[in-house]
Amino acid sequence: MARGLLQDSEFIEIFIDTPLAVCMQRDPKGLYQKAKAGEIKNFTGISSPYEAPESPDLTIHTVEADAATHAAAIVAYLRERGYV
Repeated sequence: MARGLLQDSEFIEIFIDTPLAVCMQRDPKGLYQKAKAGEIKNFTGISSPYEAPESPDLTIHTVEADAATHAAAIVAYLRERGYV
């Protein structure tokens, strides 16, 4: 919906794709455990469905490389399209 509200040049959708199990491992505040215990309602991926974007401009698979590599890929994407 957000894409439809803006001009093509004003919107970039970057999908940060991380498996649920990895999100749970990386959760420093324990929110996933609280959601699984029913302490947090409507938690995406636990008690509320998660819908991956249908056609993101760029997908970052977080388990395939480190944060610096992914940041460089995002900057390269923006440079290729003249945003930076």
